[in-house]
Amino acid sequence: MSLLVVGSVAYDGIETPFGKKDRILGGSATYISLTASYFAKQVNLVGVVGKDFDKRDIELFRSRGINLKGLQHDESGDTFFWKGKYHYDLNNRDTLDTQLNVFENFDPVIPEEYRDNKYIALGNIEPGLQESVLEQVDNPGFVVLDTMNFWISGAPEALKKTLQRVDLLVINDSEARELAEEPNLIRAAGMIRKMGPESLIIKKGEHGALLFTGDEIFSAPAFPIVDIFDPTGAGDSFMGGLLGWISYTDDLSPDNLRKGVVFGSVMASFCVEKFGPERLKNLTEKEIYDRYREFRRLSEIPEV
Repeated sequence: MSLLVVGSVAYDGIETPFGKKDRILGGSATYISLTASYFAKQVNLVGVVGKDFDKRDIELFRSRGINLKGLQHDESGDTFFWKGKYHYDLNNRDTLDTQLNVFENFDPVIPEEYRDNKYIALGNIEPGLQESVLEQVDNPGFVVLDTMNFWISGAPEALKKTLQRVDLLVINDSEARELAEEPNLIRAAGMIRKMGPESLIIKKGEHGALLFTGDEIFSAPAFPIVDIFDPTGAGDSFMGGLLGWISYTDDLSPDNLRKGVVFGSVMASFCVEKFGPERLKNLTEKEIYDRYREFRRLSEIPEV
């Protein structure tokens, strides 16, 4: 099944304790599209880039078979740029610079050939824009949305309105607590699901992820990575792996959602091994499925 991905395409400046990159490809739609492309039959990207966008990055998308008819080229300015610095605790970072550039006036336009996509990935953008995408598509079968603290506190009503049209929400633990105004994650999950999403995934970074669907709770481990160079894009890579698998299998059963969570964790674990999306450019099917099997072994519990 085809997958529609809407979000940011950007350049990042990244500094971690293990190195520095002054300018590297980034953005939520970038990571979601690249990781989903290893599973989905067709990935259709919608975003905007500026006059400075490198042709080599266009070729990267094309090399992964990503459809770029929805990628707007705005010659009036530069591409969205974000610069950040991570500390030794890679869960903490400082934003050093944000230049919205052409992304400031981004108005997602969904090409006609994208409008019947069953699976929709709404990357972390303003909730009103996420809703405008849903207004343009025809009877989506499964909508997955990501958001962040900035929108939870800055646009709560718009976010809650959009959540009413979402099937699966993917957020981290601090975002879940803020959205529900509840410190306990289990109670917070129940409150969030009453806002609209039938299913919820709460990411816990190095501690894995929780899936809430139906009456079930599934806890997936995080893969123990020795050399983490850059956590940028890990959450979006998780979302791409998850929805890429679900669109590939076209199976929304609880068991398959669990598999999707593990494949999301697999792709996120690859993402952090190099700066930016470098590790995601040339993965092999064997690498992906071998790591999936390693994840399964991590969570095996012996019988007593």
